[in-house]
Amino acid sequence: MAGVAVLRAAEREAAAWKNGGGVTREVAAQPEGVGLEGFQWRVSLADVARGGPFSVFPGVDRVITVVRGAGMALTVDGVEHRVDRRFRPFAFPGDAGTDCRLLEGPLVDFNVMTRRDQVSVRVEIVAGRTVELSGPDTLAVVLEGTAALPGSGEELAESDAVRVTGGAGEALDVRGTAAVLVFAPVGDVSG
Repeated sequence: MAGVAVLRAAEREAAAWKNGGGVTREVAAQPEGVGLEGFQWRVSLADVARGGPFSVFPGVDRVITVVRGAGMALTVDGVEHRVDRRFRPFAFPGDAGTDCRLLEGPLVDFNVMTRRDQVSVRVEIVAGRTVELSGPDTLAVVLEGTAALPGSGEELAESDAVRVTGGAGEALDVRGTAAVLVFAPVGDVSG
């Protein structure tokens, strides 16, 4: 079914990490409300207070993007990667042993997780321009600044999101920086 849904940051609940290293706010997931065990894809923003090991997610691919802060060094299966530039997505397997060291204190990151045998995702960072949101399942999240949906007149604040499903199509006027995610079933080359 085609549709457009605005997802407000103010309506998200923060979930504390078991290791006490931060909190996560889920932006959206498919299917909705299934938790960490049953998602096909899951998108969240996290306030990271300190480094430590990442949870292991078998069969899941991850993309992490620094939104605020100096960044982190991620050691993935023994190889260190500096993720120290804002708005630069870094992809890695969620089932790899991963440890995080913060470079200069707390940060906020944007997380995308997909079940690799079910869903693929294309992550694009868009700044200061209008983008068309279409496709079978598209999610845009305002990472900095604001955005607007000219068709409906809806204004989006920082951390707000819009989900477009079923090829409904919607323009998004990005006045800051946003992540645009296009999800497609594995094997679908149209996404």
